[in-house]
Amino acid sequence: MRRNKKYDSLCRTPRKRKLAPLFKNFDDTVVLSCLQGHMGSAYVDDLNHPTVAQIIVGIFVFYAGDPDADEANELLHNLPDFTLATVKTEEWKKKIETLHKGSFEKIKRYEFYKNPNHLNQDHIKKSVRHIPEGYELKPIDLRLAEDPSLHELSEDFISQFNSTKDFVDRGMGFVLLHKGKAVCGATSFSIYDDGIEIEVATHPDYRKKGLATVTASALILECLSQGLYPSWDAANMESVKLAEKLGYKFKTEYETYVIG
Repeated sequence: MRRNKKYDSLCRTPRKRKLAPLFKNFDDTVVLSCLQGHMGSAYVDDLNHPTVAQIIVGIFVFYAGDPDADEANELLHNLPDFTLATVKTEEWKKKIETLHKGSFEKIKRYEFYKNPNHLNQDHIKKSVRHIPEGYELKPIDLRLAEDPSLHELSEDFISQFNSTKDFVDRGMGFVLLHKGKAVCGATSFSIYDDGIEIEVATHPDYRKKGLATVTASALILECLSQGLYPSWDAANMESVKLAEKLGYKFKTEYETYVIG
């Protein structure tokens, strides 16, 4: 970028904390994962007095501040190859739709209240016991984190971490194995000070068997046992139904821009 300065995405700095007021309307743990220095990158127009900012964590991109700032156009073209961009104001939406005319699609995502009291641990403990015969539930260790069958389920299981070892050291996850192959998993897509953002995926041949309920339940229980919150944000109604089955309370739907 010509004028923008990139924050160090691995270190907590006073400068990065200056972005927090710009993103005060974002109740999103992926935003926190960057602001708190765990992962992702942040870009601003001015390091000391930011007025417009961008956060990137994987395919998720967030914008805040003044969309009319000179650097806003640059930031709106500083994108991953495939992008899910989220903004909070009509001004930002108009800016995206103007600059990316003909190359974006608006989709809905679904947000839940972040209240651990909504999660009934007794019910979730029962859910995690419903492992079908012939399947094995395992926490993801270094060997499983490097297993190709795990990555075939989802590229996003550990992609935000620096390495598989970094995932094992800082993240967490569970997988169901069938004949030695990973067929369903639930992991920490991202981490923040007080918890994780959950990523769940099942092999197409193994869906509609309740496997996602088992792995997600195991991950939720592990989080709660460590005093962490397992945040859930849904991309579709199937994910919404699974979240509600586990006790999450639906809050609202919101729009995200697919750009790419």
